[in-house]
Amino acid sequence: MAIRHLLSIAQLGPENLAYLVNRSVSFANGETGRTRALGGKNIGIYFTGTSTRTRTSFTVAALRSGAGTITYGSHDLQIATGETIGDTARVLCGFLDALVIRTNGSISEMQAFAQQDEMAIINAMSKNEHPTQAIADLSTIKETLGRLDDVHVLYLGEGNNTAASLALAVALTPGMRLTLVTPEGYGLCDEVLETAQNLAREHGAGVEHHHDVNRLPVGVDAVYTTRWQTMGVPKDEVGWETKFAPYSVTPELMAQVSKPGTIFLHDLPAVRGADVFDEVLDGPQSRAFRQARHKLFSAMAVLEWCVVGVNGNGHRLADTRSFDELFQQEQLA
Repeated sequence: MAIRHLLSIAQLGPENLAYLVNRSVSFANGETGRTRALGGKNIGIYFTGTSTRTRTSFTVAALRSGAGTITYGSHDLQIATGETIGDTARVLCGFLDALVIRTNGSISEMQAFAQQDEMAIINAMSKNEHPTQAIADLSTIKETLGRLDDVHVLYLGEGNNTAASLALAVALTPGMRLTLVTPEGYGLCDEVLETAQNLAREHGAGVEHHHDVNRLPVGVDAVYTTRWQTMGVPKDEVGWETKFAPYSVTPELMAQVSKPGTIFLHDLPAVRGADVFDEVLDGPQSRAFRQARHKLFSAMAVLEWCVVGVNGNGHRLADTRSFDELFQQEQLA
């Protein structure tokens, strides 16, 4: 079976996304034991920026699944000296079964790597999207609440790459709802929002987006936030912190929107006292550190799915078109 690339959540479709979430939960619960599905395989880890959770989770996932690993930094490949991505990919696919990539740039670099069908390309975060984070998010919710159907998530903060993948993942999950509340000028881009809302209508989900912190839903199942300076990149706008301050997840906000069983999620790293207060991050509702652990299990599921073809019924190969090209299509399912 041919390898699969995973560049965007939008490429998966509901069946494959549900499979990956369920597989991740199975790994988390120890139901699959210690799989050696990647025995004899080699996984490259190419990160051009800092990472604690994602780099570690994919490395450990590969090792736990029986694969060997090799890591590359931003100056380790000859791309840094002028070799084309296409030539680099042609060489690496003779050695590697998958290349896991994180970049602060657009997804176009990963798309260029994916113009071959011998080495799986996995988006471990780009400026546009963070697909494997969304799989970890949904698997954390399902493990905790026992379901995804009829789950309502409130997302507060910047409409960044994590928010984009979360919106697309919710849109592909029947019965789920997502309300994103972001500061003016820092919301989801129009193309991502339109795609997510179209997919949500098609699959019986709901994605809403607005900026009014005085109009928060109550009785939600999960509250989610992220670090305001995505990937640690400073913002250009002077005084941007003032815009974001009302979106901080405080104990008072949690009390306002919660019902019995409501959980708190954060993709980490957190800036305590800004995007979230200590009492919330360390409190009884928080699943943020369990969510971080789920990055390992989602990485195991993704590597298995991309490299050796284990999946559920009705799968299709992931597309290799660029993120921008995907969002120009009328139908992505």
